[in-house]
Amino acid sequence: MTGAAAPGSGVPGTGVRGSRGGIAGSAVALVLAGLICQEFGASLAVLLFDDVGPLGMVMLRLVFSAIVLMMIARPRLRGHSRRDWRAVATFGLVLAGMNGLFYLALDRLPLGVTVTIEVLGPLTLSIIASRRASAWVWAGLALAGVVALGGGGWDRLDALGVLFALGAAATWALYILSSARVGAAFPKLDGLALAMTIGALVSLPFGVAQAGAALLRPDILALGAAVAILSSTLPYAFELIALRRLAASAFAILMSLAPATAALAGFFLLGQRLAWLEVVGIALVIGASIGAVRAAGRHAREAVAPVG
Repeated sequence: MTGAAAPGSGVPGTGVRGSRGGIAGSAVALVLAGLICQEFGASLAVLLFDDVGPLGMVMLRLVFSAIVLMMIARPRLRGHSRRDWRAVATFGLVLAGMNGLFYLALDRLPLGVTVTIEVLGPLTLSIIASRRASAWVWAGLALAGVVALGGGGWDRLDALGVLFALGAAATWALYILSSARVGAAFPKLDGLALAMTIGALVSLPFGVAQAGAALLRPDILALGAAVAILSSTLPYAFELIALRRLAASAFAILMSLAPATAALAGFFLLGQRLAWLEVVGIALVIGASIGAVRAAGRHAREAVAPVG
């Protein structure tokens, strides 16, 4: 999808000032703005599929994102262990795979459906990490949402597109785990910039093969850069600022709204209409995500609560 923080991913947030209405309100606005940017960027990417294909779009997004991040971070290449480099290389491969599978799914499925299936990855990770029996309630709710996404029949959805979306869900979960390792090994944005560069290099031959001569067109390059900024640079910056003012649990709940914003973007920008059962399915997955996040937050508070 975006590489943005996922529901239940344990993204650190201070939460200290989150109770202050004005500051918390501005942080919520930033998160929502980031979600809108992501889905607007995804919609713009879909419009470019006829010119460059989904893999060409992946390459453009990763290349321009890597350029921006490298200019901002200017990471140091020395002083890192072989284990650190393995972690950042793995992260880069995961980024390439996650974005590739997401755009391949987006080529065959509506935006709202694709993002809803993709969000099952971090949701599953959150449920597994909770290790509580109540987590299966949210798992069941999510499963009901996936069944409803068929809109009364899975034949309405492209089977290969669904497989690509499930692959994107699995790699999003891997993204969360990989980003945590890289974040611990590299300061600031260094690890992300290096991983994005590796992902861009991996995507390069597939993107060039699919996009071909379209990559020589200045308008295509400009639109590719716009997708990178909308889908990666702006959302990441907004979320980074918001996390300084908002509790991690509140942030994760807001991120759970991604399927809804994706469905709205698909409707208004791409004319993608959803059956009522698909809308119910999206609502159920959002509900499961919010429930899992809140349950994980309660579990964390109980774990650190003083005894007696």
